[in-house]
Amino acid sequence: MSPVTKKTTVQVGDRRLALTNLDKVLYPETGTTKGRVIEYYERIAPWMIPHVTGRPMTRKRWANGVDGKVFFEKNLPDSAPDWIRHHTISHEHHDVEYPVVDEMPTLVWTAQQAALELHVPQWRFGPRGGHQNPDRLVLDLDPGEGVGLPECVEVALAARAVLQGMGLEPYPVTSGSKGIHLYAALDGKATAQQVSDVAHELARALEQDMPDLVLSSMSRAERAGKVFVDWSQNNGNKTTIAPYSLRGRSLPTVAAPRTWEELTEPGLAHLTLDEVLERVPVLGDLLHPVAAASLGVGRADAGRWDGARTEAVNERERQERQELQDRLSTYRAKRDASRTPEPVPQASPTVRTDGKPTFVIQEHHATRNHHDFRLEHDGVLVSWALPKGEPTDPGANHLAVQTEDHPLEYGGFEGVIPAGEYGGGTVTIWDDGTYELEKWREGEEVIVTLHGRTNGVRRLALLHTRGRGRGGDEKNWLIHRTKDQPDQGAVTDGADAGRASRSSAAGRERIDRAASASTEPAERRTMQASLQKGEPALDPRQWAFEMKWDGVRALATVRDGAVRLLSRNGNDLTDQYPELQELGERAGVDGVFDGEVVALDDHGRPSFQLLQNRMGLTKPREVAAAQASTPVRLFLFDVLEADGHELTRLGYTARREALTTVVEPGGAIEVPPAFDGDLPAAMSASRERGLEGVVAKKRSSRYVEGRRSESWLKLKHHATQEVVVGGWKPGAGRRAGGIGSLLLGIPGDDGLVYVGKVGTGFRDRDLDEIGALLDGLERDASPFVDVPRPDARDAHWVAAERVAEVEFAEWTGDGRLRQPSWRGWRSDKSPEDVVREVPEEVVPD
Repeated sequence: MSPVTKKTTVQVGDRRLALTNLDKVLYPETGTTKGRVIEYYERIAPWMIPHVTGRPMTRKRWANGVDGKVFFEKNLPDSAPDWIRHHTISHEHHDVEYPVVDEMPTLVWTAQQAALELHVPQWRFGPRGGHQNPDRLVLDLDPGEGVGLPECVEVALAARAVLQGMGLEPYPVTSGSKGIHLYAALDGKATAQQVSDVAHELARALEQDMPDLVLSSMSRAERAGKVFVDWSQNNGNKTTIAPYSLRGRSLPTVAAPRTWEELTEPGLAHLTLDEVLERVPVLGDLLHPVAAASLGVGRADAGRWDGARTEAVNERERQERQELQDRLSTYRAKRDASRTPEPVPQASPTVRTDGKPTFVIQEHHATRNHHDFRLEHDGVLVSWALPKGEPTDPGANHLAVQTEDHPLEYGGFEGVIPAGEYGGGTVTIWDDGTYELEKWREGEEVIVTLHGRTNGVRRLALLHTRGRGRGGDEKNWLIHRTKDQPDQGAVTDGADAGRASRSSAAGRERIDRAASASTEPAERRTMQASLQKGEPALDPRQWAFEMKWDGVRALATVRDGAVRLLSRNGNDLTDQYPELQELGERAGVDGVFDGEVVALDDHGRPSFQLLQNRMGLTKPREVAAAQASTPVRLFLFDVLEADGHELTRLGYTARREALTTVVEPGGAIEVPPAFDGDLPAAMSASRERGLEGVVAKKRSSRYVEGRRSESWLKLKHHATQEVVVGGWKPGAGRRAGGIGSLLLGIPGDDGLVYVGKVGTGFRDRDLDEIGALLDGLERDASPFVDVPRPDARDAHWVAAERVAEVEFAEWTGDGRLRQPSWRGWRSDKSPEDVVREVPEEVVPD
């Protein structure tokens, strides 16, 4: 008797499809089901379809999984939906009706047929079904017995040099089977035979150069110990595994586009479907230049595919938010927001992608006093009750009872839950901070190293008690302190602990969420970078590197062609820089853009000193005169909103693609590209160009408004510091009768902390303008917490309202600026924005 076929009908795009046997395991070694395969092809569709659209598709089907029989299918079956596009190819003895995959529902249909492998030729159908000339060249580097990927890489690098010498740019794809494919876009002028002949000659040339490694003939007997360069893939009758197709092997590997840098790294391996789905939203389609050239896409078509990719990412994030919403349903059901002071957020939680994950241990005086242990994971606080608290003896295990997930806001909660309410009693924070995750096996095992603000560094493990003699209660775990404990010297410093901690008196600061696209411009805030010391080892696949422009940060909002500029602290800069209204013409849509207002010197370098000529001017006549002598430009590097779509939840790569799509640079508007290379090369290029430094941005980072994030790192050639001016000392010599130096401070817990004085870097007119500006701010008493007597002698005090910036050599042991030099006023900053810039060691993920 045949098994019962489970059938469900779903909506895919604007099509309805019947899906069956979703639980059938197609990859026994990994337990990957047919439903998972269908999900993969649905999610990868925006990146895959440009490579297969318009091409006849041949399918290899494994109806009973990869351990069973494979069916090689070309014809479109009679049972196929009538909306699937197809074309007929006449062969010598028969005609074949080939499906053409040009939309997501068709791709999902192939997956429903258990067609794991999808193969296409290097040519497309014409408008009337005719064969067009090939639009791409493919070399299949197939390793024989005794060789593998490392040898394929060696041949690929040699082939790359040859192809580039021919004016072709190759892009590598690890085939998911054994070898590597190289793709290069063609202009479509050569026939399949001509392309095949050229590929054959190329293979022969490689064989002549590398006779001990390369084989160009079809002889299977000679392939042992060599890499066969299969040039025949360019024959009009041959097909190649499609980019992003699964392979019918023991593991669900994928024909995955790679970077050349990846190929040269140790341990190169084929990627699985999970790894591919994780990287494409971050890295984008690495093979896109080939698809774009072969489709002849213009800007509108490119935008259509980019839009499809963005929509795919948005849909996935919508699903993730729904999952998070469900994870808090139990928490909400147990609490009445009108009766308890606990945070009960109604909006969906947001998974933080910036900084390290946090933890909190709260002391809970309820019916039974206990500690609550909470770890930030997947957008919630996964929680356990510890009846005996956190264990301190590595030889002792304590019971940990898992409770419902809590919202991230709970990490800073302290207060009294009213009697009669769920968990009634007093809650205080016992310890909090950040943690390093070593292992997280869902429902089984968790190992973390806590960096606590109160109790230092310690390594803890939680193990589920299932099968450990405790009755198998699903809620019961064991928690213990491991025998191998980290060095206490590894505890995070005060600055890190301060960022990680939650406010213990008033509750933690509200978790930043991305604004909706209807957010008022005045409510927008810039994302800030963390200062980084040295040049850390940052993987270019994970990080992008941009030049650091020496100017004034601004958010530019475009509405109906009009531009409004706001500084980082919300000051309106629109009237100061009228030439930047050009953005209203350069931006093809309404939106909110992040960038830097800069003034360029005679060498084309941003000059903060020149920009001082434009800062703070408001009278139209003064602005017009300054504009004529010191024009400015707007260097854009990010976009928060475009055409009514909120983009802050997307990763950096997707936002940059959106920025370059909707803004046409020119005139006063520039969109500088990210640096094409690694961090040392970027720093070197920045230094050679006389720039301030480099900003490294994690490609997966979302735009977190109003927060300083470790997902963005700024690396400077020279140290700079924002300061608050609190007084001045009279000058001597040619400065007699005027200002000689300015007294500087940085806000601290007890007031304005004195950090030294600056007396160099001024132009004569700077001192005159500074004197006029400070005249109206005079006060009798010092605004500083403490000033050394020599520096306080003869000082004139002023209200601590104005922010400036200085360059300096280093911090002294007693917290003073060594050799500070004046750079200028920061009218875009408020005193409360000023923090001490302390470079921290940041270890990349």
